[in-house]
Amino acid sequence: MIRKHPEYPTRPQPSRRAVLGGAAAIALATLAGAAGAGTAQAGGHRADWPTEFPLPDGWLPEGITIGARPYAYMGSRANGAIYRTDLRTGQGRVFHEGAPGLASIGLKLDDRDGLLYVAGGAGGTACLVDARTGALRTTHQLTSATGHFINDVALLGDRAWFTDSRDAVLYGVPRGRRGTVRALPLSGDWEQSPDVNNANGVVSTPDGRDVIVVKSTPGELYRVSLHTGHATRIALSGAADVVNGDGLVRVGRTLYVVQNRLNVVTVFHLDAGVTTATLRRSITDPRFDVPATAARYRDRLYLVNARFASPQTPRTTFAAVGVPL
Repeated sequence: MIRKHPEYPTRPQPSRRAVLGGAAAIALATLAGAAGAGTAQAGGHRADWPTEFPLPDGWLPEGITIGARPYAYMGSRANGAIYRTDLRTGQGRVFHEGAPGLASIGLKLDDRDGLLYVAGGAGGTACLVDARTGALRTTHQLTSATGHFINDVALLGDRAWFTDSRDAVLYGVPRGRRGTVRALPLSGDWEQSPDVNNANGVVSTPDGRDVIVVKSTPGELYRVSLHTGHATRIALSGAADVVNGDGLVRVGRTLYVVQNRLNVVTVFHLDAGVTTATLRRSITDPRFDVPATAARYRDRLYLVNARFASPQTPRTTFAAVGVPL
């Protein structure tokens, strides 16, 4: 039984029609709110997620990778360290300490085994770093320490595939801590140019069988068979070349090519056989300052500004930026 408070008069009760009308209005408002929340969630980001965040002065970044969680890992050419940033806040810290003479160039996070696969540049190494603790787990010496540059990496099947910008070879490093490294010489349409960067960014093909490699000079794309090393040049439609091509990101049959010194990301559509790449649009941003590589998280691309055209000193400032896909 409901007791009436003696200090307050009894209020008139609303009619049944008013009650039903109010309930319907509430239901409609609830559905609209849920739809709005769903739309915001489908968009992938809260509006207050930062689209630019700093790196330590003198960091000399080049590579960036993002896994299933909203954390970006960025390597240092200065000493091989790795910096981790929370994409929700823009706050970060040095996650893996480097050392003089080391470099972290391209890197990829494997959500499956919890390891970061890190290209060691001129040192000719591939390092495996624990993505939970920052501890170094394994170092593979892929090449001699001169005449090579281990630049970028893609995860495919049971291996991480590394490019060498100064030699016509891909290196397949076993995913995990054990196994034998496989050297895969490039053949077919591939012609190695002396004294310049050749193979650079690398991603898997949409069918998951081969890889796509960008040749920075003179600016070409190739499909490379991981069984034979045979490289087939991908015809470009709507663009003469992808000169200064650096990092690659693929989403389905859409390929994003970071052309570093041009301060642009060119967006191509791949045909079913990955024989032709058709230019669809270009992404530019006034904050681009020689972006080197990119990584996707939901509906954004995050890029590190390598600032190759600026003084590379311990006091040079660096940042990463996010742009809509």
